[in-house]
Amino acid sequence: MSEITPAGAGGESLMPNAEQRARLRNIRRLKDKFSRWGVASAGLAVVGALGLIFFYLFSEVAPLLKSADVEVLERYDHSQVTALGDPEHLVLERYEQIGASFTAGGEVQFFSADNGSALSAYQVPRSEGAQFSSLGFGTPVDGLVAYGYDNGQLVLSQLNYKLSYPNDTRKITPELVYPLGEEPIVMDSEARALATVAVQKTARGYALAAATEDGRLLLGRYTTRENMITGKVTTSGRVDALPALPNDAKVRFIQLDKTASHLVIADNQERLHIYDVADATAMSLTETVATERGQVTALQYLVGTGSLAVGTNQGSVSQWLLVRDPQNTYRLQPVRDFEPLPGAVTTISPEYARRGFLVGDDQGTVGIYYGTSSRTLMVKPMTDGAIEQLAISPINGKLLIYDASGQLSVASVWNQHPEVSFSSLWQKVWYEGRSEPEYVWQASSGGDEFESKMSLVPLSLGTLKAAFFAMLFAIPLGIAGALYTAYFMTPKMRGLVKPSIEIMEALPTVILGFLAGLWLAPFLENHLPAVFSILIFMPIMMVLVGFAWSRLPQSVRMRAPEGWEAAILVVPILLTGWFCIALSPHVEVWFFSGSMRQWFTDYGLNYDQRNALVVGMAMGFAVIPTIFSIAEDAVFNVPRHLTQGSLALGATRWQTVVGVVLPTASPGIFSAVMMGFGRAVGETMIVLMATGNSPVVNFNIFEGMRTLSANIAVELPETAVASTHFRVLFLAALVLLALTFIVNTCAEIIRQRLRKRYSNL
Repeated sequence: MSEITPAGAGGESLMPNAEQRARLRNIRRLKDKFSRWGVASAGLAVVGALGLIFFYLFSEVAPLLKSADVEVLERYDHSQVTALGDPEHLVLERYEQIGASFTAGGEVQFFSADNGSALSAYQVPRSEGAQFSSLGFGTPVDGLVAYGYDNGQLVLSQLNYKLSYPNDTRKITPELVYPLGEEPIVMDSEARALATVAVQKTARGYALAAATEDGRLLLGRYTTRENMITGKVTTSGRVDALPALPNDAKVRFIQLDKTASHLVIADNQERLHIYDVADATAMSLTETVATERGQVTALQYLVGTGSLAVGTNQGSVSQWLLVRDPQNTYRLQPVRDFEPLPGAVTTISPEYARRGFLVGDDQGTVGIYYGTSSRTLMVKPMTDGAIEQLAISPINGKLLIYDASGQLSVASVWNQHPEVSFSSLWQKVWYEGRSEPEYVWQASSGGDEFESKMSLVPLSLGTLKAAFFAMLFAIPLGIAGALYTAYFMTPKMRGLVKPSIEIMEALPTVILGFLAGLWLAPFLENHLPAVFSILIFMPIMMVLVGFAWSRLPQSVRMRAPEGWEAAILVVPILLTGWFCIALSPHVEVWFFSGSMRQWFTDYGLNYDQRNALVVGMAMGFAVIPTIFSIAEDAVFNVPRHLTQGSLALGATRWQTVVGVVLPTASPGIFSAVMMGFGRAVGETMIVLMATGNSPVVNFNIFEGMRTLSANIAVELPETAVASTHFRVLFLAALVLLALTFIVNTCAEIIRQRLRKRYSNL
């Protein structure tokens, strides 16, 4: 029998010869190599893009991890500033060009901060023969300095800087003004020396506190009134006596708060005392507490006067809060201890607009600390002698250091992001005005004295809370629907159902969030009993319909084609939902006194209109198509010979689903769940519009939350570029990316193990 060779029109063979086959093999090999390298390159590009995202986010976050640094730029003798004595107080203005030195003789000398050249000088007025005895100053932002004299008088001065721009060049003209007038005011009617003084500007005027040399405590409140026609300023006020310190203690330091409601005193017996002075007719000593850290050698209020920085002769540095107890009484509470200095603390200089402060000791060491974040940013030797005065500029960029040798050092400061630490981000923090440590996110406010609260715990917990309730809603419906559609439903009906559900994924999430916030949330609030009724009656109805269907004659049941049984449930589901909604008002009247929401509130369960229930339903609706589509494909692709073999061995269809289909499709189903979880974690618009965006720390389904993604969307457009708030938002993005990366990596590992385990089926 002869071999038949395919031939063309001219009788030529259509089969490739050896040379052509070799050429085809080379082309195929080239294509395979190109495909292999193309796929590998694309994979590496994806990994590289992910790495670049991590790198960019970390580059924005990295400055948060950097500590403070101080570098001396210039040193000169204070004597070239003024020859009238050592400074009792130093100040540096916001443009970091002009310093001010307050001397014991009452002279205020302004000088160039860079080289110490004298600019202008003022003499604080005093009565004939009066001698300086004490000096006190308020919060730095007010620029108030009070001079106390040995005749019981006091003069209040204030720094003022006038700006002008001749020839487009900034010119700063410093001056000294007297808010209560140039005439000294009488603090002590007995004309005894004022050993210690304190001053504070309040909403109603000025508050002055003093301790006389014989141990008496005085508090003066003064107001001013300016004549609109003549411009003359009239001062009025009163001075009241406070109860004396116990055990004949001597006053070392006095501090007044901004409201003139509390007076804090450090004595010579290692104790702190707090006075309630809000009511001038009932001023009293509230509490006396031992420092347990040594003798207090420096005491200053931080900005906002809600907390105190305390330094002792043992080098201890701590922060104390004024905490209100259940009886509405303020008490002193030590909340933070920082890294100590090697020598006794000599001076504390608080920052103007942050909870940071600088501390100097008698061995020439400077420490930089921040209260809220509990950070010790720097402890560094700066001079050979004891540090007597520190002055930080209002923008925290330059520092003046005066030591015991008479040297004045000018130093540059880098301290841009002290507000952030691991403890402030992930642990409870005791904030000013709070009764206990808490997790709080509140990054901005209308006041400059606001204490930023940037805990990521409420945001991270809110992200998990939103994803948890969304998955709680989506997983049962998505997987059960996928299982029924792929295994039990007729192909024709599957061809209608599957595309319909998958097209849901094309719905914009902003529309879903809009509907959830403006329609679903009010609807659920007004029909709360219906939600629980549907959860109870819907499964019961399905069981009853199934039972009733099974009891119908076989001739009736055979009229419904196999795989169309789900259509029978459509009408009962709609009727059950309508019945539960219609019955809702009556259920509220019968069982919940007319309002289920109020019933929850009465039992201590808060109900917000935009809450996790709304988010769970809306975001679950958005996640269902993802879970359904992937899980349905996984179930549908289970090899037919496995299911047919199971049925042939006598198993029912349900037993086949549980014993064969689910284990075989488990890797795909697990992937579907994790894909849905990733979608829920990263969702922004739905949670932004339907949660109320309240960063609370709980899993109450009836309260809202704020997620990481929604927080970034809300606050990033409003924050200053490169600010601490800006970088913390990038840190939140890094946390979100790391969370999804870790979850997806673990999910892939689990999926591969499931696939390996059930691959032999």
